[in-house]
Amino acid sequence: MKVTQEKLPASQIGLEIEITPEMSKNAYEQVIQKYIRTANIPGFRKGKVPRQILIQRLGNNYVKAMALDNLINDCLEKAREQEQINAIGQFELATEFEELVKDFEPGKEMAFSAKVDVEPEAKVNDYKGLVVKAEEAKYDQAQLDEFLEERRSEKATLIPVEGRAAQLGDVAIVDFEGIIPSETEGEEPKEVPGGKAQDFQMELKEGQFIPGFIEGVVGMNLEETKEISVQFPEEYGEPDLAGKPAVFTITLKELKEKELPELDDDFAQEISEFETLVELREFLEKKFTKEKEEQTKQNKEIAIVNELVTHLEVELPETLIKNEVQQMLAQSAMELSQYGIDVKELFSSDKLPEMQERSRPEAIERLKRDWAIKAVAKEESIEVSEEEIVAESAKVMGQLQGKDVDPDRLREVVTEDLLKEKTIKWLEENGTVELVPEGTLTQDSEIDETTETPVETESESEIDEATETIVEVEAEPVATVENPQ
Repeated sequence: MKVTQEKLPASQIGLEIEITPEMSKNAYEQVIQKYIRTANIPGFRKGKVPRQILIQRLGNNYVKAMALDNLINDCLEKAREQEQINAIGQFELATEFEELVKDFEPGKEMAFSAKVDVEPEAKVNDYKGLVVKAEEAKYDQAQLDEFLEERRSEKATLIPVEGRAAQLGDVAIVDFEGIIPSETEGEEPKEVPGGKAQDFQMELKEGQFIPGFIEGVVGMNLEETKEISVQFPEEYGEPDLAGKPAVFTITLKELKEKELPELDDDFAQEISEFETLVELREFLEKKFTKEKEEQTKQNKEIAIVNELVTHLEVELPETLIKNEVQQMLAQSAMELSQYGIDVKELFSSDKLPEMQERSRPEAIERLKRDWAIKAVAKEESIEVSEEEIVAESAKVMGQLQGKDVDPDRLREVVTEDLLKEKTIKWLEENGTVELVPEGTLTQDSEIDETTETPVETESESEIDEATETIVEVEAEPVATVENPQ
């Protein structure tokens, strides 16, 4: 068997495989002998079917196709070993199978073409001495004060309000129903999916829900019914609603205002395991300071890797991109399922192709970052020792006690993370990172809460409960603080 290789774009290898007459004859004979042994044909005992009768009953093209299929698979596997091809996907025929069947004759030589994705050859130019800017995150006293005010708001007592209109800061109980006005005369308006609720509790807070919704409720009086015109944001998560105008009919049924608890030692004891407010503040200040230091570290790493990618030369094979998309969606499904969301409906067969396509750009960027780091690690002979892998694996296993963990996969992930960490550290030590104030390089990236419909927020309490964090102090005493941010 003769194999000729050709390098193709997008990290593919093309193969031209020439099959000897003996190989084509043997493949055909093996199929014939298999069916002679196993075929059940009336009038003949198993294993005694005449050759011509068998071929006539099965059809010569069918026998040739079976023989050719076996032969091609066998040849591709042998070519992979013979040529030491580091394939990362399935071989794909470049020659039409039907044409091969048509031209196939047992005992005669033949040739076919195939191609396969292989690991890309990544190259990073001028990666030494990278100069980047990264935002320095610093602790601000306002963060602690805001956190405590949020906890006070959560522990507030709701007092019924009468004799005045709704205002910001109130908690309202409403019925609402939303429709999308018809764009064509005579056409019936459509209901907003999930845009209907009764006795829905909502805090009248700026930036909540669809733009205009909260503003429309502010100023309403008890038992008043009102129509509010809004427009879904252009970047709304549900494509069918993005940018669409809507009209919500709202009835204000109850109105309450918050009576905040005093910010004192009793409050500290209620939301944590600390005895005094001073102790709680000290703990939170250390916690937030540590978080800001970690954020600064992440900002530096992101800046270094993003700059590194601009020096990268690589052709990513489709197999890698598809696998990365699949992993991203699987991770999203797992995270959403933990919140009780029906991922089967969200990731249905009709929605999945669009989700895969939307995920491609991010998947490609993630792969570029990974391969840029791998290229530098290879060029600089940066490695991870067995002792480091064992130690880190043990640490991770300790954090995942009680969970089913694949040790091989864990080792793979730990090795990749350690190598990435070492390589980025090397790049930082051999480059220049200029720290600049927060907000200098990025615009406000906070989550835009206006992309939520009112009804979607109905599950916010469940999500808050699921994401409530218990903060542990390394030294005694062990403390818990409700919903630390």
